Amino acid sequence: MWKQLIKAAVMGLSVGGLLLVLFPQIRQVNQPNTTTSLIDNVMDSTPISYSKAVAIAAPTVVYVYNRAPNNELKDSQLGIQTLGSGVVMRSDGYILTNGHVIKGAQQIVVSLQDGNTYEANLVGEDELTDLAVLKIDADNLKAIPVNLNRTTRVGDLVLAIGNPYNLGVSITQGIISATGRVSLSQSGRQNFLQTDAAINHGNSGGALVNSLGELVGINTLSFENTSEDSPHISGGLSFAIPTELALKVMNKIIEDGKVIRGYFGITGGDIKLSRKDSLEEINGIYVSAMDEQGPAAKSGIKIGDILIKVNDLPTVNTLDTLDRVAEIEPGTKIPILLIRNDYPLELELTVDQYPSDKN
Repeated sequence: MWKQLIKAAVMGLSVGGLLLVLFPQIRQVNQPNTTTSLIDNVMDSTPISYSKAVAIAAPTVVYVYNRAPNNELKDSQLGIQTLGSGVVMRSDGYILTNGHVIKGAQQIVVSLQDGNTYEANLVGEDELTDLAVLKIDADNLKAIPVNLNRTTRVGDLVLAIGNPYNLGVSITQGIISATGRVSLSQSGRQNFLQTDAAINHGNSGGALVNSLGELVGINTLSFENTSEDSPHISGGLSFAIPTELALKVMNKIIEDGKVIRGYFGITGGDIKLSRKDSLEEINGIYVSAMDEQGPAAKSGIKIGDILIKVNDLPTVNTLDTLDRVAEIEPGTKIPILLIRNDYPLELELTVDQYPSDKN
């Protein structure tokens, strides 16, 4: 009898094991519903959001319009043309926008996010950086946060805020894909940020901010590749003027009514030199061309010279050196150290004013 019972038990266990192998779902009969658990987890989670950054930055972005008398209307009526966007930089009414946004405007009108509208005065504009400063008669405005201690890096998430197509405030999202796109500027003086955040018509002059709502740059250009088959669908690269450069230009315009730059008068390329007394390399600028009537030519600098120090500072690269000279007040005398025919030579240069700034 015992043998029969043991045989039956073994047979039952074998059958049970075989059923579990063939039908594994049997094991989950008493387990909680997995689908229900996932849904519960999703319902309890908080979605990723940049609403705080938008709440901080969006109220500081303004709409810029051109208001001019329309001959077809009665004298009391005014025609309104949308120009673009702007950013409140100071609580006392100073606003940054693009120079091309207000180009040819007869009367500039600024509309704030709270609905208040002001006539704006053009404080000044800078053609080389395509920036303009406006002033409205208002106090205690909310200005956009600026943090110059935070470096913008490739891969940073950014939000473009503006008034595209006069539809009201619009937010697009992307990342910084490159910095230092100076070749996009004819003058070579714009140090563009590149992003894939969409900057549509009307977004020019608006704010590019990071995920904390801090100003990263002023939106300025969008290079679009539009399909002929789908003319309303476009994609491309967008560009912004970095905050640090925008602030420098704004402060100079507020102080002087325009940007007055120091002028060197050379064109050059970066070069590295090996020192004879060590393995260390030093940076230099190879002078490839120059303004024959410019300060460099007048100081005795020649094509083929290699500049290694300007105003007692090493020539890190051409752009950095020209930018430092641009910060020097015209009329200032500065020392130049260069290499000519393998020999060092010291000269003195009188910084001139950038030609376009003289107008």
